[in-house]
Amino acid sequence: MRQIGYTLVAVVALMGGVAYMGLAPARAGEAAAPVFDVKIPAGYRDWRLISVAHEEGNLNDLRAVLGNDIAIKAYREGKLPFPNGAIIARLAWKYVPSEENNKVFGRDQSFVAGDATNVQFMVKDSTKYAATGGWGFAQFNDGKPVDETGLSGCFGCHVPVKDRDFIFTHYAP
Repeated sequence: MRQIGYTLVAVVALMGGVAYMGLAPARAGEAAAPVFDVKIPAGYRDWRLISVAHEEGNLNDLRAVLGNDIAIKAYREGKLPFPNGAIIARLAWKYVPSEENNKVFGRDQSFVAGDATNVQFMVKDSTKYAATGGWGFAQFNDGKPVDETGLSGCFGCHVPVKDRDFIFTHYAP
């Protein structure tokens, strides 16, 4: 009797494993759900330039900060807080020396954008993202959203610039 019970438990466990494995391939190719439900906005590469930056240290990257029409208008008018619908994108590339340019200059002085590292977005919706200063955050590596762990520090990093509506970048027209 005891052996029949063990066999029954083993069969049920095996069937559960088979059912799970049968569904696994359908989930394997799915990207993680974007934190804050922020998706890559269509046409963001055509937005206007807000500023550029070189971040040293561990990141050592070049960045272009772009804004949609709502964000650009707010920047130009000096409007704080930013209105709902404003979206700011940050595109980053590795910071690499340009051997071609340095040959012309005769010394190492020219650096250019190398491989893309990621793209980040801040989306203003004061109701939906009230807990994070009205901003939703997202980061995409190779077009795939990073998981919640990867974005857990975004808002905390922006708190020191709360008086500028959590925005680091100044407008450089």
